[in-house]
Amino acid sequence: MTFKINSKGPVLVTGANGFVASWLVKRLVESGVTVHATVRDISDKGKVSHLKQLSKEGPGKVQLFESDLLKEGSFLEPMKKCTIVFHTASPFIIDAKRIKNPQTDFYDPIVNGMENILQTVNDTKTVKKVVLTSSIVAVYGDLKECLNSPDGMLTENDWNETSTINHMPYSYSKTMGERLAWEKANQQNRWKLIAINPPIVVGPSLAGFSTSGSDDMIKSFSNGSLKSGAPPVAFGMIDVRDVAEAHVRAAFMNNANGRYIILDRAVSFLNVGQILSNKFGPQKTFPKNELPKWLLWLIGPIVDKSITRKFISNSFGYKLSADNSKSIKDLKMKYEPVDKAIEEMYQQLLDNKSFQK
Repeated sequence: MTFKINSKGPVLVTGANGFVASWLVKRLVESGVTVHATVRDISDKGKVSHLKQLSKEGPGKVQLFESDLLKEGSFLEPMKKCTIVFHTASPFIIDAKRIKNPQTDFYDPIVNGMENILQTVNDTKTVKKVVLTSSIVAVYGDLKECLNSPDGMLTENDWNETSTINHMPYSYSKTMGERLAWEKANQQNRWKLIAINPPIVVGPSLAGFSTSGSDDMIKSFSNGSLKSGAPPVAFGMIDVRDVAEAHVRAAFMNNANGRYIILDRAVSFLNVGQILSNKFGPQKTFPKNELPKWLLWLIGPIVDKSITRKFISNSFGYKLSADNSKSIKDLKMKYEPVDKAIEEMYQQLLDNKSFQK
């Protein structure tokens, strides 16, 4: 299915060196679009060199700007003359041990950063559409919430009602950030908001090294943490290139409207181990079975204090069930199976020796 991409005016991509954002920039540049790309530190060559290379390859181009989500007014210059704003900038950490302060790690950059971005949108009269990288965790908090939805399947009408700043703080912050965005969008009629709600995003990084919290999940298949068995839980997954494509379609297809759950399918830790075994051969660090929920509930918080019994009770033993039909109908999305993306992500980590302690 083809659709027209208007490349006459520049577009803004926040956090442009991020995992999803880099693929989005690539897709836009290949379509001849001028991308105003914001990063926190232009001088960090390791994080911007791939964006400069994308600009050289064209036919579009990348113009780099230094901006901070928590610095008022820092997006005014990069947003000048832009008709579309892709707000992708957001922290994402899967490994709970790396979370030091939920307020400063998640809430401040996600929610206060949203306030800053949308204030700039209101001040920039050329902006007609904002495409927000939200998350499926703004749709649900605990996996057992899937059971409460009609037919046991989550839709865009569902909202996360169970997460708090202390229980699943990333999910809570993404929910509050998207709710704020809709509140601001509904207070005016000049620009339109579209929210993209992906699950765990997998695939290779254009930067050539880890730029995604999803890597923590893939690393668990080589660091020995799963060799005794996998937790009985299945999350939604999607190829990073499909996420980028969904953003572009939401921006340039006239019938795009509201929120979009995007995903290929639900994949368990055991499924991932099987996918990797089929590609790389059996490894002693790949899980061969699932551990019983009662055992994880009993010893999980003792082995790892970042894993709470509340999380185990409300998510382990459940499988994500979410309806992606709205994205297929409106955006004409055709999802690639995530198997290849999982294999590519693992291979890239192997090539970078990311598994070595």
